[in-house]
Amino acid sequence: MNETMNVIQIVEPGRAEVAERPVPEPQTGQALIKVFGVTTCPHWDMHIMAGEPMFPGGKLEYPYTPGQPGHEATGEVEAVGPETAGVQVGDSVSLWRDQGPKRPGFYAQYAIADAANLIQVPEDLTEEATAPTELAMCVHVSIDQLLSISRVAGTRFGVGGMGPAGLIAIQMAKAYGASEVVAFDPVASRRELALSIGADRALEPTSDAFPDDRFSDGALDVSIDCTGLPVSIEFLMDRTRDSVALFGVLREEVRFAMNHWRRALKLIGYDAHNRSAAERAVQLIRAGKLDLKPLTSARLPFSRYAEGVEMLKEKKAIKILYDPWMDG
Repeated sequence: MNETMNVIQIVEPGRAEVAERPVPEPQTGQALIKVFGVTTCPHWDMHIMAGEPMFPGGKLEYPYTPGQPGHEATGEVEAVGPETAGVQVGDSVSLWRDQGPKRPGFYAQYAIADAANLIQVPEDLTEEATAPTELAMCVHVSIDQLLSISRVAGTRFGVGGMGPAGLIAIQMAKAYGASEVVAFDPVASRRELALSIGADRALEPTSDAFPDDRFSDGALDVSIDCTGLPVSIEFLMDRTRDSVALFGVLREEVRFAMNHWRRALKLIGYDAHNRSAAERAVQLIRAGKLDLKPLTSARLPFSRYAEGVEMLKEKKAIKILYDPWMDG
């Protein structure tokens, strides 16, 4: 094994460097992962590069933690520390849970993970198909909330925002038996992508495209918002009979009005990340019901990190996969 490795470090807002660091050693309960691919979590990457905290009220310090905010990663177990259970050398794994911003991240050729934060994934799939497993877990948490409070099977299911989470939500709604999935996004190319991965309809979020009457026969039964934007959330609330799950990070207040109060519209916040949701997401991947490959728009080397983040900002990409071993 090389004694040193390459790692991305955001040194100040707007500037990232490829730095050289020692290859870390796994400690008790940990595994060293040879990283084959890391996908962006777009809002994390865009916020940290812009000098803005991901969540309201957070604080940032630069240079940022090496390898962060990379947490959607896949690779192979290279070594394990003492008393490490659940994984062994040679396993194909992905992170299912973000380990936190203070620990070195996975924008690196090698990275340390607690074994409890890893989940085995099919070794015959590409990095594009397994790196976003953590995001699939996150979306499944919201699907679980809808399944516990309302239902998905047989419903007309609305999805707001055709970013990475929305594209996953479409496939999960189909996997759990939604009779019709309606995708909403203002960008035509993203609506086309939604149709290609299973949406029955993909519409602009306007009253002309989908009337705002949650009491009509054509209304949505349940919905999930994947933007966190009040305009998108309220659009779905005005058109959904039963439940709207909020997946996107909420930074502003949302208006709950008389037409939502009538017939008890349920507005569902976000719950805790959990391994059960990750395991069921991986089951969907193994069964061919969840394909994460379409989320990746480009595969780039570490040296082009800033370029990839700019593509996200300009909506020229859904996700970028960074290949730690690619020259360039």
